Amino acid sequence: MENTTSQQLQGVSLMAGAMFLLPIMDAIAKWLSTVDSVSPGTVTLFRFAFQAVLAALIIVPTTGLGSLRPVKLWGNLFRGFLMGVGGLCFYAAIKYMPLADAIAVFFVEPLMLTMLSAIVLKEHVGWRRWIAVATGFIGTLIVIQPSWELFGWVSILPLVTAASFALYLMLNRRYGTADTPLVMQLYAGVGGTLTVLVALFFGAAYELGDMMFSLPANALSWSLLLLMGVIATTGHQLITNASRLAPASLLAPFQYLEIVMAVLIGLFVFSEFPSASKWLGIAIIVASGAYLIWREGKRKARA
Repeated sequence: MENTTSQQLQGVSLMAGAMFLLPIMDAIAKWLSTVDSVSPGTVTLFRFAFQAVLAALIIVPTTGLGSLRPVKLWGNLFRGFLMGVGGLCFYAAIKYMPLADAIAVFFVEPLMLTMLSAIVLKEHVGWRRWIAVATGFIGTLIVIQPSWELFGWVSILPLVTAASFALYLMLNRRYGTADTPLVMQLYAGVGGTLTVLVALFFGAAYELGDMMFSLPANALSWSLLLLMGVIATTGHQLITNASRLAPASLLAPFQYLEIVMAVLIGLFVFSEFPSASKWLGIAIIVASGAYLIWREGKRKARA
């Protein structure tokens, strides 16, 4: 029993560490696009490219070249495609939106995952969870509404990111036992990089500024891009390891630390702070997500 408790505490610590790191990566992306004039498309490209390179540099010395070959190649590349689409949308959004707002909207992902589980996987979702999903979307509208007036369609982009990440998590259920976490990270990075390259091609063809390639101008920008890759690889590895040590129902509430971290970074780095109405929306989203997590835990316990 003590060993199980110790493992769960380790898992919680790893999840909390990941939630501390990942908003720093998002803040770097916002800094690069707003201060250093690196387009969101370029930021996303290097974020996935560096993730793929770093994962390969870890895999080859530890397990050899042969382990680079995945069991589920196309499935893992499609996971990367979803992450690439989500990354492009999110980094384009935070160029204009406050960081905490975008991350709060992104946290409708558990609600979307519940919907997709019912629609795609045909899992039973009771009326209580459907009410929680609907309530969470009301909270999302409260957060989005002021941003919609200021930024228009840009304020919807974090919702696209949430949808793509929910699909990504569904595929994790399918492919998570076939390949190691690092191999999955490698090919998610490869798939994301290829997706962003296609987006940059069309961005150049149609002169879409945020989706055009812009070479970083100085050593600091290059260093920050590399740091994003390091944080992405480390953060997702922490989440993977946490999931092996503790049940999802215990870990999931700690994901909301990411919103707290985003608020603090937004305040101290970008002088952003959510308004009272946005705090209300954030509270509704968090409460709805927490209820879904609790309800799912009870359902699994009964099963």
